[in-house]
Amino acid sequence: MNILVLNGSPRVNGNTAAMVAAFAEGAEKKHKVKVLEVCKMDIADCKGCEYCHTKGNGECIQKDDMQKVRAALQEADMLVLASPIYYFGLNGQLQCVIHRFYASGAPKNLKKVMLILSSGSDNVYDGAIYEYKKAFVEFMGLENMGIFKAHGEQNKSEAILSQLKDFGQSL
Repeated sequence: MNILVLNGSPRVNGNTAAMVAAFAEGAEKKHKVKVLEVCKMDIADCKGCEYCHTKGNGECIQKDDMQKVRAALQEADMLVLASPIYYFGLNGQLQCVIHRFYASGAPKNLKKVMLILSSGSDNVYDGAIYEYKKAFVEFMGLENMGIFKAHGEQNKSEAILSQLKDFGQSL
């Protein structure tokens, strides 16, 4: 299985990055895993120009690093979205990528999706989880492989990182 992880965290050694690394370490034992650090990429927001749905035939008029994401998505069987929580939702860098899915939606080969979230406190995940379930699980029809959350002291804890590594290996 080809797994694409879109890591929205801007912090290279942050909590979300640690969770992504643990998952990838486990999953790489059996699968091909590609992690894209979307905060390091030049991806603009959707302009709502509708070029993609008219003259573009599913291609966005903007030429930026979203083409790299789309190419990786074309090879992926599973998508992992990873983000710190910013004001009860996914962070802006990952949101830009998700909004650009509007051009052509999810590729036909993509079947599964998973969510990794990190925050400073509990009870702040509802917005991110709602968007994940509505957009990816229900609208795109992807199989929900799980939601993994860590907050406060749980961040970078052996328990959380082991859970993610074990889950990745179990796929």
